[in-house]
Amino acid sequence: MQFEILNKNERVSPSPMLQLALDIIDLNEAKTLLHEIKDYIDIVEIGTPFILRYGIKAIKEIKNIYPLLTLLADFKIADAGEYESHMAFNSGADIVTVLATAPDSTIKTVIRQAVIDKKSVMVDTVGINDIGKRVSEIDKMGADYVCAHTGLDEQIIGVSTLKNLIKVKNNTNHAKIAVAGGINLSNLDVILDKNPDIVIIGSGITSAADRKSTAKKIKKIIAR
Repeated sequence: MQFEILNKNERVSPSPMLQLALDIIDLNEAKTLLHEIKDYIDIVEIGTPFILRYGIKAIKEIKNIYPLLTLLADFKIADAGEYESHMAFNSGADIVTVLATAPDSTIKTVIRQAVIDKKSVMVDTVGINDIGKRVSEIDKMGADYVCAHTGLDEQIIGVSTLKNLIKVKNNTNHAKIAVAGGINLSNLDVILDKNPDIVIIGSGITSAADRKSTAKKIKKIIAR
């Protein structure tokens, strides 16, 4: 996805991509869900809980069934960057995540491996106290994406996904910006006002009464 940098807060780009996060969901249910909504999503995320439950074989299996979907493996790499990122890519992932809290050497190693494997890297900001400072450092390392991620436990105590997104936007010049954390139909417009490149939604779709209809509505809003 190409875009022109006007300044660090304003981008000219296509509509944001929709990323579906598969976290606390059964493998067979995930396959059924993807069959229902594959036409409305751009990226399927094999979430951390999902990987912990099923292992990397789930990445291979879903990629084999849906080869045209971009697949993100949410490894949240904290160490052994070369080995773990290559394992993800070799299993069929197009994008792998590394924690912003990881050492610079780990993040740089993951980025180098992605270049070798012709894949992409998303740096996840979950757990970062000084988001602006760390994101500015990461942006200079050459990551493809930075994710303004407000974790579930942070959401429970009132940490704002929107505020985290703004902090990431204000300190990013090169990387594309993803946003995750409690996003659903009720707050989607507020998030879209900040022009992220990727909107990540999990339970906002997977827990909906009519998941296909919800995914279709979300995609339509994003594509405006």
